[in-house]
Amino acid sequence: MNFKRHWDGAFGCRQIYQTADSACGLLEIDMLRLKAGQDYTYAESNKEYALILLGGKCSVQGDGISYRQIGQRQNVFDGPATALYLPRNRKFTVTADREVTVAVCKSPAARDFQPVLVNPQDVVVKELGKPGWKRQAHFIVDERVPANLIYVGEAFVDGGQWASYPPHKHDQDNMPTEAFSEEIYYFEYDKPTGFGIQRVYTADGSIDETYTVKNGDFVEIPRGYHPCLCAPGYKNYYLWVMAGENRGFFMTSDPDHAWLNK
Repeated sequence: MNFKRHWDGAFGCRQIYQTADSACGLLEIDMLRLKAGQDYTYAESNKEYALILLGGKCSVQGDGISYRQIGQRQNVFDGPATALYLPRNRKFTVTADREVTVAVCKSPAARDFQPVLVNPQDVVVKELGKPGWKRQAHFIVDERVPANLIYVGEAFVDGGQWASYPPHKHDQDNMPTEAFSEEIYYFEYDKPTGFGIQRVYTADGSIDETYTVKNGDFVEIPRGYHPCLCAPGYKNYYLWVMAGENRGFFMTSDPDHAWLNK
C-alpha cells in the first residue's frame, strides 16, 4: 500500500484519509479550505474532532458549540496554532470569517467529553533533539485536553535536520515504555521548492517505504519507524496526528540507532 497522499490546496472539503480506504483504522483527516463567507457542516456519528487552523479565521457553531472568530496566524509559519477539540455526535458548522484552512482530524469516540478551545498561548513549545536531529515541537491537543484517542501537535524542522530521530515507533502496547498509536504527517515548506524525505519501515522488513515529500503531502504511519529529513535551505513544518488508547509520547527507538540517545 502507498502511504503517501497529496492535497492540491483546492477550496472546499477534501477527504484525504478515510478508514475505509487507508492503512490506519483510528485516524481520518479532511482538509477544509473556505473563502470568506463560505461554510461547511459536519454531522458524523461517534467521531471526535480536532480542528487545527493552519491559517485564517473562522467561527464554529453547532450543538452546544459557539466559538466566534477564532484563529490568529496567517499560515503555519506565523506562530503557534489555534485548535478546537469537539466531542462526538455534535453537529457543527465551520464558517470562514476570512479565508481559512483547517486540518479536520477525526478519531472513533466511545466516550463524551467537553469542547475545548486551544489558543496559541496554550500551545506547549519544546525544543527536542540534538544537533543533526533538532526540531521544535508544539503540543496542541495533548494530555491537557480530555479526549478518547486523538492527540495532535506540530513540528518545525530547519534545513539539513532530521526529525522523529533516532528512528522511533509506537506500534505495540507495552506501557509505560511504548503505546500503540497510529499517526499521520502533513507537510509544508517555507518555499514552494522545499522538500524532504520520509521513511516508514519495520524491523522485519514487511514495511520499507521512502517518500519524497513536498508542500501538501501526507504520509500515514500505521506502524513502524518513521524518521524524516528536511532538505538544506528550507524550513519544514509538519502536522502530526496520533490516535491511541494511551495518549502521549510512549515510544521506543530502533535498536540499531538507539546509541544516539546516550
